[in-house]
Amino acid sequence: MGFADIFNQVLPGQNTDLKQLKLTNQHLVDLANQNNVIAPENFKRFDIKHGLRNNNGTGVLVGITGISDVHGYQLIDGEKSPDEGRLYYRGIDLYDIVSKNASSGTRLFEETIFLLLFGQLPNPQELEDFNNMIDAYRQLPQGFTENMILKIPSQDIMNKLQRSILVLYSHDEHPDELAVENLILQCIKLIARVPTIVSYGYQAKRHYFDRKSLFIHAPKEGVGTAENILHMIRSDNQYTETEASTLDLALVLHADHGGGNNSAFAVHVVSSSGTDTYSAISTAVGSLKGPKHGGANNRVRDMMLDLNQNVTDIGNADEIRAYLEKVINKEAYDGSGLIYGLGHAVYTKSDPRAVILKEKARQLATEKGKLKLFSLYENVELIGIELLRKKKGPGLTICANVDLYSGLVYQLLDIPEELYTPLFAVARMAGWCAHRIEQVMSDTKIIRPAYVCPHQRQKYTPLSDRK
Repeated sequence: MGFADIFNQVLPGQNTDLKQLKLTNQHLVDLANQNNVIAPENFKRFDIKHGLRNNNGTGVLVGITGISDVHGYQLIDGEKSPDEGRLYYRGIDLYDIVSKNASSGTRLFEETIFLLLFGQLPNPQELEDFNNMIDAYRQLPQGFTENMILKIPSQDIMNKLQRSILVLYSHDEHPDELAVENLILQCIKLIARVPTIVSYGYQAKRHYFDRKSLFIHAPKEGVGTAENILHMIRSDNQYTETEASTLDLALVLHADHGGGNNSAFAVHVVSSSGTDTYSAISTAVGSLKGPKHGGANNRVRDMMLDLNQNVTDIGNADEIRAYLEKVINKEAYDGSGLIYGLGHAVYTKSDPRAVILKEKARQLATEKGKLKLFSLYENVELIGIELLRKKKGPGLTICANVDLYSGLVYQLLDIPEELYTPLFAVARMAGWCAHRIEQVMSDTKIIRPAYVCPHQRQKYTPLSDRK
């Protein structure tokens, strides 16, 4: 069914036949195109920071956050100078968090949540109590699974997650209370429940849309978020230690990314209005759903599937190069000219999350006998960067971003594609909640930037005088 057919549908019991109206859908489309597109030259004319970016590519400073810091370049005399990427959680280098726990066998995600929320690493007793607190709230409110998830399934789990978070408002006795003790409780409950909502949302989608058997597994205590997800999304509850530790690592790497990324900034903006936690966090989910943000990992996956269909031998570098040249020239895949998984708004020489995940992907691929698949992704990285430098100049500094290898890791873990972005949301709940608490506690002024209107003033014309 095309747009015109949808627009002209008549609902049951509706007396007006839309097909007889002189106000056609094409006329409305023409008006929208005529009056809603801002001419590009106006951004230069009024010195607008398009996308809140400065002319040198840096982000416009709009706030302060102590949650995390993203370092991707140095500013020398106002110009960006490429540098190795670093990500700091509450001042602690992500590389240190990961490397110093690599052989401990302990789960890192819950420790990372505590660090982001409360500003310091937990001691053993604090971590044990915190884990027990999260376990106590993993179950959804009574009737929630049946009424919210199973009776209203969605083909898109992010859509289901966003609606579910808003409905949790109705299960809170003090949903609008902004006292810090209430904010902390709300955030801990959301962090605990979102993995369950995502897992059950996936099962509902699988059953009602894919016609598969329905499995609803109760969350387990004492195993952490990563293991609970694998336990709840798999029909047989089975997973290996390697799978659990890998997913735990992926959650840690995605837990936060500064205050300037689109979804975290959305949390700050909405929270500054004084609204409730559920409205603020659901806004972040809507942001992350977008293909320019969290949904980018699905674009990588789709591009790689298209590559597989158009390349005879995925081990042949020349064939990969020919395909990527077509992508850059807008002759292949989605016609955007973008090689998804390459480039980042902040990182230049390296994305630390991609560096860590790449090595984990190499280990997994070796264990599972899929090194040829890993080599394909590595070749896309190396050849893609080479081609982009050839097209845009040798001075271009570009690196693989986290989306390139996160999708590969999920694929090697046999995680369904429709869960890629929802798992990103599970991880980012930690950062969103930390930013929510920080905004409410630190800044009582509503965020209200200015927009300029370039249109000339005109007088109101009475209806009888309009043609």
